[in-house]
Amino acid sequence: MGVNVKYTEEAKQIIAYVGGKQNIINLVHCATRLRFELKDKSRSNKEALKKMPYVLQVMVSGGQLQVVIGSAVQDYYNAIVELAGITGKNNEDTANAKIKKGNFADQIMKVISGAFSPLIPLLAGAGMIKALLTVLTEAHILDGADSTYAILSAAGNAVFYFLPIFLGITLAKQLGANAYVGGAIGAALLEPNFTALIGTEGTTDFLGIRITPTDYASTVFPIFVSMIVYSLLEKALKKIIKQELQLFLVPMFSLMIMVPFSVIVFGPFGNVLGNGVSDVVMWLFNFNKTVAGFILGATYPFLTILGLHWGFTPITLQNLTEFGGDIIEGVAVCAVYAEIGIAIGAYLKGKKHSRIRRIAGPSILTGIFAGVTEPILYGVIMNYKRLMAVIAISSGIGGAVNGTLHVTCDAYVFHNIFSLAMRTYSPYSGFLFGISTALILGVLLTYFWGISPDDRKDFDVEGKEEKEPAGTITADAGQDKLLDILAPLDGKVILLQDVEDEVFSSGVTGKGIAINPDNDEVIAPCDGTVTALFSSRHAIGITTEEGVEILIHIGLNTVMLHGEGFEIFVKQGDKVKAGQKLIHFDREKIRKMGYSLVSPVLVSNADEFKDIIINEKKLVTRGEMAYQVMI
Repeated sequence: MGVNVKYTEEAKQIIAYVGGKQNIINLVHCATRLRFELKDKSRSNKEALKKMPYVLQVMVSGGQLQVVIGSAVQDYYNAIVELAGITGKNNEDTANAKIKKGNFADQIMKVISGAFSPLIPLLAGAGMIKALLTVLTEAHILDGADSTYAILSAAGNAVFYFLPIFLGITLAKQLGANAYVGGAIGAALLEPNFTALIGTEGTTDFLGIRITPTDYASTVFPIFVSMIVYSLLEKALKKIIKQELQLFLVPMFSLMIMVPFSVIVFGPFGNVLGNGVSDVVMWLFNFNKTVAGFILGATYPFLTILGLHWGFTPITLQNLTEFGGDIIEGVAVCAVYAEIGIAIGAYLKGKKHSRIRRIAGPSILTGIFAGVTEPILYGVIMNYKRLMAVIAISSGIGGAVNGTLHVTCDAYVFHNIFSLAMRTYSPYSGFLFGISTALILGVLLTYFWGISPDDRKDFDVEGKEEKEPAGTITADAGQDKLLDILAPLDGKVILLQDVEDEVFSSGVTGKGIAINPDNDEVIAPCDGTVTALFSSRHAIGITTEEGVEILIHIGLNTVMLHGEGFEIFVKQGDKVKAGQKLIHFDREKIRKMGYSLVSPVLVSNADEFKDIIINEKKLVTRGEMAYQVMI
């Protein structure tokens, strides 16, 4: 698995703060969250995780420790998987690990979430194909009887038709059973010999027991019930069958028992349960669409925050199958646009170079183009009390509009600009009215009321307390503020582009200089707070009051020393003064181990500031100005 070096050190921090790799049973991710299943959640350090600059939020929900990263979640996931040595075996270990169980509701949500999370990208992509085909046929670009349409339709329909197979695999993994046997049980419900019995005249039976064959394509609840029973059956079989015979006897008996029972009992029961839940939700909307729409719209963002929105996925898929459209997602789409509206309002309210603009700007694009709004929820809304009320009001009123007009989502898609353009909702005019209401209310309420005076510091840079850190001056020409970054080491200055490491020389990790040190002690280059401290002790991050993030990286590839030769004198969260001793390192030992001592001193968020002015000196002394950041 290829891992971007940029994320390796951050991934090591995350592993340490979740209790180490031995505490990780399993790890999956969705669009924005790392979802850890841990042996002992008490060994994790949620507060330390929250302080990490690239972590938006941390929570425990559905039996998982969820670390909200944002759009870079895949890169962090890849790095953690490689560093922690996580393999498919972790899923099987889940059944035998001594986990501190949550309540029953947590366990149910964990199973639902874990079953659907790996499938969400596939379901969304296939849903977009189905939506695209609808547009193409309505525009008479494709004919529904054409072979091209048939092939593309197969691409869009496959995951939905064979959903019992996919869920059999993911559910079995969640429950600690053999995933492929789980998939085979789901496949048996779709096998031609069985489906040929559907609709046959006369009595159909299994060993004299009467059955009514049913079409299980695209169903959700029957396979959920079957997999729960199968996971218990497999454990029981392993207890009574000798280990040397388990390889073939356990799958054999599992299939022989579970497939008939699924057809006779669990399948019909699951169908009745699924239809019943769907009927209750639809009854609520039939009883009063406006009230139901408001309640669902107002609560949906908070369900998303807790990760409980996954509980609607089976009902949504059931409604799409039964009714051809889902009013739940027809209302929930208003929450997405209300959240985007709040992010836009916050961005407009914030001043240039303010903290809120750095967070809200990228999250707006993620919401519009991907339909992923967790960065808005965790990075913006949850940090300001009034915005919690704004999201409930704007999403609730938008939901009431869509509920009243009975807006439905007619394909399983992410709610983004592409699903909007493909007219995946009906009636389309009602959909546009509802999301416009939610979005406009989100913008206006946020801009004119949502930010209290106590929250202004994140929106107004000039409103911050004017404490002059060591080395900060105001330029004579104009009002630009220059922050001096002092040399943390004695030695020869090397231009960043000349560093023999493409990660640093390319500028991807930030701008600044590198120093080939003549001493063994690192001092603080400015006043600030220690916001990044790596377990390998070879690097440290300091953030100034103005938001300038300084990274000092001692040597190249020295992370491989695992802390050997380094001594640290501060801890994460400490306030430090310019010139304060931070790290001592053994130059000779590092050199003998074959690692370069060239040490980058970077502004990792340089793009957020006007300019970096490099001192032209070839040699620097600790405490001497190395470069300046123009704020």
